[in-house]
Amino acid sequence: QVQLVESGGGLVQAGGSLRLSCAVSGRTFGSYAMAWFRQAPGKEREFVAGLSRSDMTDYADSAKGRFIISRDGNKNTVFLQMNSVKVEDTAVYYCAINIIGGVARATAYYPYWGQGTQVTVSS
Repeated sequence: QVQLVESGGGLVQAGGSLRLSCAVSGRTFGSYAMAWFRQAPGKEREFVAGLSRSDMTDYADSAKGRFIISRDGNKNTVFLQMNSVKVEDTAVYYCAINIIGGVARATAYYPYWGQGTQVTVSS
């Protein structure tokens, strides 16, 4: 079983920065593709950023140039550095892992998810 635990969410003013973390534990082997998604009230969960097994990155247009996804050297923690945040970035942020595949923008490709961390951006 794989467990993912997000942290780092909170309240931040527009234009500020926030760093989310996702700690991975359980039966993981080697490198894996990971992604951050977010879900705002009344909206569908959407892709934010992804990191392939070889550390290639993919970003949604809304995140490009402002957010950075990375992982630590031990592959056990994935980060989302959020810069120049906007009110519309307010959402619950989830990390997800794809053990057998690559980065994808659809939620169906990710069998394991964290519980989410709330990010609220004030104007």
